[in-house]
Amino acid sequence: MSRLTQIFEENKKCFIPFVTAGHPDLKTTREIILSLAEAGSHIVEIGIPFSDPIADGPIIQRSSFEALRHGHSFSDYLNLVRDLREQTDVGLIFMTYLNPVLRYGRGKLDREAARAGLDGILISDLIPEEYAGMEPFKELDTVFLAAPTSSDQRLKAIQAASKGFVYVVARTGVTGKQSDVGQSAPDTVERLRRLTQLPIAVGFGITSAEDVQQVWQYAEGAIVGSAIVRFIEEHRSDRNLAAKVGEYVRKDLISNA
Repeated sequence: MSRLTQIFEENKKCFIPFVTAGHPDLKTTREIILSLAEAGSHIVEIGIPFSDPIADGPIIQRSSFEALRHGHSFSDYLNLVRDLREQTDVGLIFMTYLNPVLRYGRGKLDREAARAGLDGILISDLIPEEYAGMEPFKELDTVFLAAPTSSDQRLKAIQAASKGFVYVVARTGVTGKQSDVGQSAPDTVERLRRLTQLPIAVGFGITSAEDVQQVWQYAEGAIVGSAIVRFIEEHRSDRNLAAKVGEYVRKDLISNA
């Protein structure tokens, strides 16, 4: 049983925050993730900076572009995971794009990431049909995106390729834009439930405790990204940034949910 599977079995309402690796710097990212775990997060998505983040809105794009200036590589991000595993058992997944994965080497990343303690990977621009023609990841759980516009046939392909959980986007478009998550996400989750036993997490536009509570009524996981990245951006000069991020998540996103 993978760590992600165990986490969802033990926690019927999972909170999943997103942070960009290296924003504002890699040392602070490590401290923030530990703070998020202490605040009650169950799984943390670690965004790998990329020069063409087509699935992300302006807030996460800015964080990605800033992080790229540090010149880190996948090896640095794997070292981040190794360091984290010395202090926490929180679930950890990479959210990335196909280009850097292929450049590093898919098989190499699979082996080394699992050895470091990473649990899964979500490749935003990799579709199930393309993944079917690749050598599959053997060590990491593979998380795929499902959208309100996904047909039932496509949902079948998405769930078949997924391990750990399925990520349902609350609406079409990029990350960060405020949305009424009650409109389309529940229907997508309901259609997906007819096809899979996997846990389902919902993200894109989840920005408040009310949104989190709403998602938990019909899905196992609520994913918050841009709101947290924005908070990091606005408080980056604070000497206790990591603790402040953890307090924000605990008080404003989890405790009130």
